[in-house]
Amino acid sequence: EAFIEIDPRFTRPTTVAALRTLGFNRVSLGVQDFDPEVQRKVNRVQSLEETRAVVEAARAERFRSVNLDLIYGLPGQTVMSFNTTLAKVVDLAPDRIALAPIEQATGRPAWDLSRRLFDGTAGAATVIASGEAARAIHDLATRRLLLSLSADAVGGAEAALDMAVDYLKTRRQFDRPLALFQALKHRVADLKIAVAAAEALLWSRAGDEASLVQLGALKALATTTYRRVAEEAVQLHGGIGLTREHPCHLFLKRAFLNAALGGDADHWTAVTAQAALAAPSTADR
Repeated sequence: EAFIEIDPRFTRPTTVAALRTLGFNRVSLGVQDFDPEVQRKVNRVQSLEETRAVVEAARAERFRSVNLDLIYGLPGQTVMSFNTTLAKVVDLAPDRIALAPIEQATGRPAWDLSRRLFDGTAGAATVIASGEAARAIHDLATRRLLLSLSADAVGGAEAALDMAVDYLKTRRQFDRPLALFQALKHRVADLKIAVAAAEALLWSRAGDEASLVQLGALKALATTTYRRVAEEAVQLHGGIGLTREHPCHLFLKRAFLNAALGGDADHWTAVTAQAALAAPSTADR
């Protein structure tokens, strides 16, 4: 069996079909809660229609199991509102419902406005392992976190760079597009090379075989590249790149938070160096 967890907000029926072609036969959809007010407070606005479309696509592709993830104890939830969510979930007729309690979740103000952070306290029912088993789950979750942050960073870097290039093609100075200035072309070319290198490393370590150290090194490269591209994108846009009305600052803030989450580049560079020094050399073999 092959299992995958997906976000209905960013999943189309064609994506579901492609996942089935790749061999996945069990799928889990993150729902959390269907109440609009709760969704707004946890920064996860997701309509019932979006979820239904993915569930129906999974059924059409003959997935063996469709699971829906719910969380209770979120900010703004009430017994009545959650009962309404449960009724909608039951109407979708999933094969399985995963329900996890959160005893407390407090929002944490963040510079990055594209997402929200919460300090949460898990309920006793969410303790699923202890000792070595818990450590194994922690390591697996950390590897997935590093891979997710790396993928987000590479995608963000590509988007920010594309946005900057488009701007350079349209903005004119001295009666010619900025894209024709050699100094700017060199800067953009250097950024493109850096993004291509990060993307290549991402795809080479996207499987389950990659170790924690390898994914840490990937995360360090990808997030450093994203931050560099986002900073350059602000400069390449000139004055407009410094305004709140332009999305440049959103990329920049997300890049800085990506760099900090899961351990910064200095941490993972040190871990990678220690692992390399601890490995037996070719002469010792």
